[in-house]
Amino acid sequence: MERLRSSPLHANISTALDKHLESIHVVQARRKDEIVSASSRQRQGPPRCQDERVVLALAAALRTLCLATRKVRTVLWCAFQMTLPK
Repeated sequence: MERLRSSPLHANISTALDKHLESIHVVQARRKDEIVSASSRQRQGPPRCQDERVVLALAAALRTLCLATRKVRTVLWCAFQMTLPK
């Protein structure tokens, strides 16, 4: 989009994209933690409290990802609107 505009976009656009990517990485890490926790639970037995913490951390990361996705969609729409010829 910057090439189409021949000028840089607002700094908030790149910030929103960076936060979205960061929240994707956090969700991936929490999901890996959940998989490790589930596989160790099958071997040892059910320590429920630890499993609940892992699932709640994943839920919080997904909520953050949802909010970041909404924001980045809006930001990209605005950037697209600024890119269109008048």
